[in-house]
Amino acid sequence: MKTKITVIFIIFLAIFLGCNRNVEKKDFVLQGDVFGTTYKITYLNASKNYQKSLDSLFLAFNQSLSTYIPTSDISKINDGDLTIDVDDFFVEVFEKSKRIHQETDGFFDPTVGNLVNAYGFGPEKGNFTLSDSLINEFMKDIGFEKVSLKDRKINKENPNVYLDFNSIAKGFAIDIIARFFDSKKVDNYLIEIGGEIRSKGSKKDNKPWVIQIVNPANIQDENGFTILKLADISMATSGNYRKYRVTDDGKKYVHTINPKTGLATESNLLSASVFTKTNCADADAYATAFMAMGFEKSKQFLEKNLDIKAILIYTDEFKNIQVFDTFYKD
Repeated sequence: MKTKITVIFIIFLAIFLGCNRNVEKKDFVLQGDVFGTTYKITYLNASKNYQKSLDSLFLAFNQSLSTYIPTSDISKINDGDLTIDVDDFFVEVFEKSKRIHQETDGFFDPTVGNLVNAYGFGPEKGNFTLSDSLINEFMKDIGFEKVSLKDRKINKENPNVYLDFNSIAKGFAIDIIARFFDSKKVDNYLIEIGGEIRSKGSKKDNKPWVIQIVNPANIQDENGFTILKLADISMATSGNYRKYRVTDDGKKYVHTINPKTGLATESNLLSASVFTKTNCADADAYATAFMAMGFEKSKQFLEKNLDIKAILIYTDEFKNIQVFDTFYKD
């Protein structure tokens, strides 16, 4: 009897080991539309196509944080329902936003949502020509310090405050996907959503991941502004060269709202590409803050926060394009 059991065990073990050896590892490239933009996700030497898992993550993320979905948690909160118990996605994005709001002296502020809508850049389209008095009215609703989170519920000092995490959400979604891949022991990937990127490891043959920064002075330039090699880096770029509106009299409004003034006018900073060795959400939020700050304040911030790197493309006093570059050289 003992011999029979031993034989069965050996056969089972052989089948088990044989199945493991037969698992074929492949490289995958997943592409599609999400969050009003496109995504491209490349991951290597994996045993499975994770498209369905990523679709589920996208769905859960949207249901929590999308201002474009009327039934999402954030939309319900913006409509005045403060009984919502927010999920882990919302809690983490809220806490990150609070930290970066403080670090940037309020230049990153997710409560500019009403002005984003009023200027015509949000889900609720306005006519984007605002008088000074109307801007002053909207400014009464702006200030992330007027919002708190306790026991998974949002509290507002002002009921008209409109939360909009779109300036950090893409980066945060990338981080969520990166965590998923890490949990699946995927060691080499490049995740890109709407231009925001997180990389890990390398391409085949240990070649680095390569990306291109758009030329803000000529977005049709196929060569871009510069080519960068990325390794274990998160990157986010913000610029006003794509999302803007021009009135009949030639006045230009950009999608980056300055939370200090309520204005949607261009600064001398054309684009800000921010790099971190940590989360893409951080890079996304800092890039947004820099566009509101303008070049000089952004440069001062980087000189005080050496762990954050950036390539800032700006115009000098003579309208010539200049570059301030602290990108990782190691």
